[in-house]
Amino acid sequence: MTDADGRKQTADEVSEFLRTRRARITPQQAGLPLYGGNRRVAGLRREEVALLAGMSVDYYVRLERGNLGGASDAVLEGLARALQLDEAERTHLYDLARAASPSGRRPAVTASRVRPTILRLLDSMKDVPAYARNARFDIVAANALGRALYAPVFDSPLFAQRGPVNSARFMFLDPASRDFWIDWDKGADDAVAFLRTETGRAPHDRALTDLIGELTARSDDFARRWARHDVKFHRFGVKKLHHPLVGDLALPYEAMELPSDPGLRVNFYTPEPDSPEQRALGLLASWADTGASASAGHN
Repeated sequence: MTDADGRKQTADEVSEFLRTRRARITPQQAGLPLYGGNRRVAGLRREEVALLAGMSVDYYVRLERGNLGGASDAVLEGLARALQLDEAERTHLYDLARAASPSGRRPAVTASRVRPTILRLLDSMKDVPAYARNARFDIVAANALGRALYAPVFDSPLFAQRGPVNSARFMFLDPASRDFWIDWDKGADDAVAFLRTETGRAPHDRALTDLIGELTARSDDFARRWARHDVKFHRFGVKKLHHPLVGDLALPYEAMELPSDPGLRVNFYTPEPDSPEQRALGLLASWADTGASASAGHN
């Protein structure tokens, strides 16, 4: 991709992000009076966003056309306030502004290897399913119980001839994913929103761009969600899975970012004590090869 192509891609991303955020807010939600009954847009008009953000209409139009480079923090904060952005959306706006700056921005390096200390940490978590993944959803290491819990992903025919194991590819390209993730729609929404967030942080990541292009071309479900321009942080929650051996599980999880390894995070699942999930994981641990060390996601 040339510099010109990169600038156009960033401008398009800025334009669509601002447009989609504007379209979702009604005048009532923004605290604006309604005049007349024939509005041509469902959300806010450009002039209404400009009013709420404290800028001229011409300047806002310029921003929505993708010219976000050089915008001050005051301008970005005004946009965030007017468009009622949450934390992930506000961060994404700032990422886009940095990517659109005249000086450009070098690619953010996404880790693909796991340091020995992290592997030892995964190994030490004998009773907790855990794995490390990068921002492209490549599972780059997992302990034995983590591999056992995610067996449908690791065993997917998608990865028989190629690696690494990638949970986003599994979700959108393997029909078995709809059996594995109980709330598939929510999981799909979250995965796409996370990938969209990552494009703001690392707009020049070629592997990320290739993954998004592949999923857009091969999955209508992905393409439809990608067009929404939603963003989200992936930090904690409850994952609902259907495991072929131990049945339905509702597992609280935490996702810990590793500051020394950009884009890399460790996900681990911690069921409530004496819960059916804890007993199910105990059964799964007895089935798994608990003597195996943490290993890469694809052999």
